[in-house]
Amino acid sequence: MLLELEHVTGIGKRKFLSDISFSLPAGYLMGLAGKNGAGKTTLLECIVSRKKQYNGIIRLNGEDIRTDYRKTMQQIGFVSDENPFLFDYTARQNGEIFGMAYENWDMELFLELLKRMDVAAGQKVGNLSRGQFIKFQTAFAMAHGSVLYLLDEATAGMDPVFRREFFCILHEIIGTEQASVLMTSHIETEISQKMDYVAVLEDGKLISFGEAGDTL
Repeated sequence: MLLELEHVTGIGKRKFLSDISFSLPAGYLMGLAGKNGAGKTTLLECIVSRKKQYNGIIRLNGEDIRTDYRKTMQQIGFVSDENPFLFDYTARQNGEIFGMAYENWDMELFLELLKRMDVAAGQKVGNLSRGQFIKFQTAFAMAHGSVLYLLDEATAGMDPVFRREFFCILHEIIGTEQASVLMTSHIETEISQKMDYVAVLEDGKLISFGEAGDTL
């Protein structure tokens, strides 16, 4: 199993979450659904934060993510409006700087993916549109060999053409059946039509989990 959560309950700033358990095998798209404030982003933050503000267990490829934070983050691609890239530097420069933190970083692949996604490598990250910024981050995550992609409202505000293109990229990511995507969304049709599995959160609690057609 690629990702497993067992009785995850938040503490500290994340105490809103309560007793969340589910598992995600490799090779699938999974949606985290729920209204704004349901706990979707908070749950992703539990996975990527250096400060593990939760009780319970989160495993990635069978290993408790508390064991080795650096190893965990080598395997995770996090795509969010809040990611702290260097906005006064170009996309290429960000790749050169942040890519050094990853053992499997492939600069050539990163530049190739930027070109394919129509993101100019020489453009400052701060000048990218929201859609381009999401593409840039996705390319970055693919270029360091992520096995778990965490996408926080990545498709919010996307036009239909770009959304279709973006899901083609996600299906390519999971095509090898070695990686999976866990993404938050409040767009019900997107969740029901595009995802393999869906977890629905309400007031910090998991109220349903299963195959997409069975949960919404």
